[in-house]
Amino acid sequence: MACLLETPIRMSVLSEVTASSRHYVDRLFDPDPQKVLQGVIDMKNAVIGNNKQKANLIVLGAVPRLLYLLQQETSSTELKTECAVVLGSLAMGTENNVKSLLDCHIIPALLQGLLSPDLKFIEACLRCLRTIFTSPVTPEELLYTDATVIPHLMALLSRSRYTQEYICQIFSHCCKGPDHQTILFNHGAVQNIAHLLTSVSYKVRMQALKCFSVLAFENPQVSMTLVNVLVDGELLPQIFVKMLQRDKPIEMQLTSAKCLTYMCRAGAIRTDDSCIVLKTLPCLVRMCSKERLLEERVEGAETLAYLIEPDVELQRIASITDHLIAMLADYFKYPSSVSAITDIKRLDHDLKHAHELRQAAFKLYASLGANDEDIRKKIIETENMMDRIVTGLSESSVKVRLAAVRCLHSLSRSVQQLRTSFQDHAVWKPLMKVLQNAPDEILVVASSMLCNLLLEFSPSKEPILESGAVELLCGLTQSENPALRVNGIWALMNMAFQAEQKIKADILRSLSTEQLFRLLSDSDLNVLMKTLGLLRNLLSTRPHIDKIMSTHGKQIMQAVTLILEGEHNIEVKEQTLCILANIADGTTAKELIMTNDDILQKIKYYMGHSHVKLQLAAMFCISNLVWNEEEGSQERQDKLRDMGIVDILHKLSQSPDSNLCDKAKMALQQYLA
Repeated sequence: MACLLETPIRMSVLSEVTASSRHYVDRLFDPDPQKVLQGVIDMKNAVIGNNKQKANLIVLGAVPRLLYLLQQETSSTELKTECAVVLGSLAMGTENNVKSLLDCHIIPALLQGLLSPDLKFIEACLRCLRTIFTSPVTPEELLYTDATVIPHLMALLSRSRYTQEYICQIFSHCCKGPDHQTILFNHGAVQNIAHLLTSVSYKVRMQALKCFSVLAFENPQVSMTLVNVLVDGELLPQIFVKMLQRDKPIEMQLTSAKCLTYMCRAGAIRTDDSCIVLKTLPCLVRMCSKERLLEERVEGAETLAYLIEPDVELQRIASITDHLIAMLADYFKYPSSVSAITDIKRLDHDLKHAHELRQAAFKLYASLGANDEDIRKKIIETENMMDRIVTGLSESSVKVRLAAVRCLHSLSRSVQQLRTSFQDHAVWKPLMKVLQNAPDEILVVASSMLCNLLLEFSPSKEPILESGAVELLCGLTQSENPALRVNGIWALMNMAFQAEQKIKADILRSLSTEQLFRLLSDSDLNVLMKTLGLLRNLLSTRPHIDKIMSTHGKQIMQAVTLILEGEHNIEVKEQTLCILANIADGTTAKELIMTNDDILQKIKYYMGHSHVKLQLAAMFCISNLVWNEEEGSQERQDKLRDMGIVDILHKLSQSPDSNLCDKAKMALQQYLA
């Protein structure tokens, strides 16, 4: 029955559409070209600002006909131009309109139109292309499908101020990532666009500026080139500095600051250059003030966060500029309380930007507090800040949650704060909740922060252990994402440091020896190093060493042998020899070394290695094995003497390295005692 009812409903909707709009489409098929032209002009006037009319005409099939007329050689240039104008107007409607236009293959038709000699037609095609490419539903790749398009667009830049404005706008919207940057750069984007920064048209200057910001982002090649470009005898960075002066429009100030920020982050401008310290940074701080629009405050804070992220000095300067830390607290006061119904538009606007403001504030606080203890203290002492961050961990927006976790992670680098504010607000509780079910990008930062909360001086360590952290972290070590594997094993390493036997046993049981050895053969060097660190922490204090080696000794010795024989760097082998030194410190465990001639030969080999670090680590093993206060020391000393270890010790006691020399003399004393 449902199927039978559907048809009349559709018919009635269509008949309503037909009645109001059909005649516009019918006129496009008139045999008289003059009537067709008038029909297109009337259609243009009918659709301006009327989304319903636009949708009706698309449903009635106006688009394929308009595209046909636009591409017909017999169509007059005026008709083609009017068709491009109407198509541009249709594209300015809803996203569904743009999808319909894309389905009709509008882009190749418009790109073909750019080959026309007529400037007005070219401008109409570019205006329509601009509207389509700036829509979020249009794939940027469509601009790069045909290799002849970019060079042709570069050539059209000189035709008029409209071609300059539209082409720059198309480039800035369609340049997403290094591949696109390279294509545009290789086709002379820098040289072709640079002179547009001095255009008499504000719109052209602005679009050219936006082009440079997307070209320079995380791109050292482009940024290094921009630094040396001259326009009318002036270097590009100097032009950008002029454009971020207070008397310039805010949009221009912000975009210029972005260009200089991206060039600085790409290594083309030093962080202590006056154009960064005295111009760019203060401009971005200004953008965070209450006087600015909410969207400007978001962009200002996010750009500033990116600028200062890697540089301690810039973080310090920013933190004392215009009371920035207190100023950012205001970002959390949206939506503002409204009493009158007349404020409903304001409320809607505030709601729309509220989560973006919180995200931006968290990002900037994270950058500000990345290194300096005093700045972290100031941030945490800002009104209700810890409560706000904790609330941010459970926000519905993934971006806000991620920014809140990043902010907490930055603050968790402080020993003082881990012991005080983090404990007072029981930060570990919401963090453990975040770790239960979150996208990878949040998990990476949250698990990294958990590593800090599990350091031995952190009061949160105990409750985290009690809340099932071991299983959670062991699960992370099995992730396909190497960053999560590193953080999982790192947190376990911190957890095992000076831990009780029960915790160590829990870790080994939950992790399983199979997984432990998979991690020891992981292709990611960080995973391998942290796994060796975990083993070293597990194998500390004699009773623990003996207990673990009695149950897992065979596999551990096997793993140690494989690593010492493998193609690993100095740090990996040093850690592995330190694990052997810990095993040699056990009461019963040391017999696993003494009865393994292969391992003993490897220790002997590393005593004579060219790298002092490895010699020292091997010396620790020998010292623990020959220590004469322990049972069986005489037999061990005799066996090692027979292997030629004493001769090596005599040789090392003459070493120019004082550490190595002292260790060798100490070991020799055990033989004399």
